[in-house]
Amino acid sequence: MDISILNMVVGLLLTAVPLYVFYRLKTPLLSQAAIALVRMTVQMALIGVYLHYLFTWNNAWINILWVVVMVIVASFTALKRTRLRWQTALLPLAAGFFCSAVVVGLYFLFIVLRLSNPFDSRYFIPIMGILLGNMLSVAVVTLTSYYDSLCRETPLYYYLLGNGATHMEAITPFLKKAVEKGFAPVIANMAVMGLVALPSTVTGQILGGSAPGIAIKYQIMIIAITFSASMISMALTIYLADRKSFDECGRITHVRPNA
Repeated sequence: MDISILNMVVGLLLTAVPLYVFYRLKTPLLSQAAIALVRMTVQMALIGVYLHYLFTWNNAWINILWVVVMVIVASFTALKRTRLRWQTALLPLAAGFFCSAVVVGLYFLFIVLRLSNPFDSRYFIPIMGILLGNMLSVAVVTLTSYYDSLCRETPLYYYLLGNGATHMEAITPFLKKAVEKGFAPVIANMAVMGLVALPSTVTGQILGGSAPGIAIKYQIMIIAITFSASMISMALTIYLADRKSFDECGRITHVRPNA
């Protein structure tokens, strides 16, 4: 069932409730939420138009180019939120996002779904978007925690090195905390999925006319590939960023602009 423009406007009127609460409490969230709503609406409208042409053209090279654009945007977004120097993390983030999305995405489309054309816009673009969105969330939390603890507890890192630990052994305590913090929400959400709330993929497919059983199968697969891609991306990003985060003597370099 399609939604008319008029009905969408009527639906958006519901946002007046939280906006009014922000207004009454005189919080700065009022202007932020209003701007975010306008940006979201405009951006989604433009994406809708662009996706219409992507689906019409259905060209593999154009689809890959679109994924590259998404990777670049995701990398700069993660860089901004983690407050890391671009020299340290930009290329590792981009490589981690792109390689993980392509490898895991094509595995799902080509091997699991057995599509004759895994670059079909109908499947390729949505799957890449889902993977990159989840990888971005995990990357921001994990990298922020890792570098925050590493900069805050630098003496511990040098203490471990001074007592004979290898570089990998010395950074393992910081990696452990970061991975736990980054993936704890993912695991918690996975554990209660279907019990506390109906996942968005299932809801969208059912509303789109798919049978519940098919929608559930897709949701399970989506969780599996986003979970795997996030870990692969994070491991690759940290591995590549490690070479820019420490000098040849194992000393921590300036990983943040104000460091």
